[in-house]
Amino acid sequence: MIDRSVRNGYNYAKEVYAGVGVDVDAAMQKIHRIPVSMHSWQGDDLIGFDGIGELTGGIASTGNYMGRATTAPELRGDVEEALRLIPGKVKLNLHASHAEMGSEKVDRDTYSVAQYQNWLDWSAENKLGLDFNPTFFSHPRMDGDFSLASADPGVRRFWIEHGKRCREIGQEFGKRLGQVCVVNYWMPDGYKDIPADTRTLRERMVESLDEIFADKLNPSYIQESVESKLFGLGVESYTVASHEFSLGYAITRGKLYCLDAGHFHPTEKISDKISAVLLYMDKVLLHLSRGVRWDSDHVVIWDDELQRIMDEVIHNGYEDRVFIGQDYFDASINRIACWVIAMRNTRKALLKAALAPIAKIRQAELDGDYTSRLALLEETKTLPFTAVWDYYCLQSEKPVGARWLEEVKRYEREVLSTRC
Repeated sequence: MIDRSVRNGYNYAKEVYAGVGVDVDAAMQKIHRIPVSMHSWQGDDLIGFDGIGELTGGIASTGNYMGRATTAPELRGDVEEALRLIPGKVKLNLHASHAEMGSEKVDRDTYSVAQYQNWLDWSAENKLGLDFNPTFFSHPRMDGDFSLASADPGVRRFWIEHGKRCREIGQEFGKRLGQVCVVNYWMPDGYKDIPADTRTLRERMVESLDEIFADKLNPSYIQESVESKLFGLGVESYTVASHEFSLGYAITRGKLYCLDAGHFHPTEKISDKISAVLLYMDKVLLHLSRGVRWDSDHVVIWDDELQRIMDEVIHNGYEDRVFIGQDYFDASINRIACWVIAMRNTRKALLKAALAPIAKIRQAELDGDYTSRLALLEETKTLPFTAVWDYYCLQSEKPVGARWLEEVKRYEREVLSTRC
């Protein structure tokens, strides 16, 4: 009965969209192929498996909901559960701290692909590409809140070597899995209070990054980005890798720039930055998150900003120039539900962008008919999008509507609750 209703609704929606010049089938096919990288650290609160066990570096995970993954096999099982409920092409983004050490005693400056062999095998089996992140925090070799910008040459050396190893690992991921690996560099370095010297730390950071990136790697296997942040907990007054620093570094060194939706002032929106940044660089990385006051990492909801971000990507034809990833972690609710809500919302926003009659709207703008532009933009909001979304989920063999929540609750009862 539900399937028949979904198909009937889809046939109606298809007629309505055809009336405004939109090919619904083409839109679904288009957005289905766009990869969205789901981050591993939502499942374990970014604690990792390399034995550190404490989250530091200006970030925090709040809440103690049952079922946090405490081993790599548990995390892989949780990811598999989420993937059953998420339509569209998905990659997995790993943090370096998700290494599996086995009986070896290696530190982050000597990591190799051997510590991720289980992840590689599992990803190949599940036909998933892998992205990767160095973990420049939560480690005894941090100099307070400093890593690559530390005044201690020994500390800098340790983290430079970590950055180099992560490049090698990322390139190997891309080579073995046949999907380009995006390696993203975010460093928490900064001061809690107003510094006397803002220059020297940034000069050190440039020198450290230049040394990390000195060797040229194959862009068919690896793409590298640098990420900025407004501030972190405990580094509220000065962040070395600020927006201007990271954007300038990326442009001058031929790297991607990572625009994180939660890493700017609350009045700033990254949707407005995408077309500006892409005038000067080939590609960017998006980290979808949600800032709430001083926290930058709430679960992604389908709000106006998420829709505007995807409108920018789709309406400007940036699908091949933008890598889309997720970056948040919430330990106050079911962690798998966090993944599913955010990933499905991201795909919804992509689909809605692809279904917009943007050609007519832009023609009105070109003609100087701003009345029609506004009217058409508003009418677009009430087109029967949900009927298309439900059909897309049905065709993708994923749950329609909120039926995915029943499966998450079952998994919570049978699996997550046993970890308490």
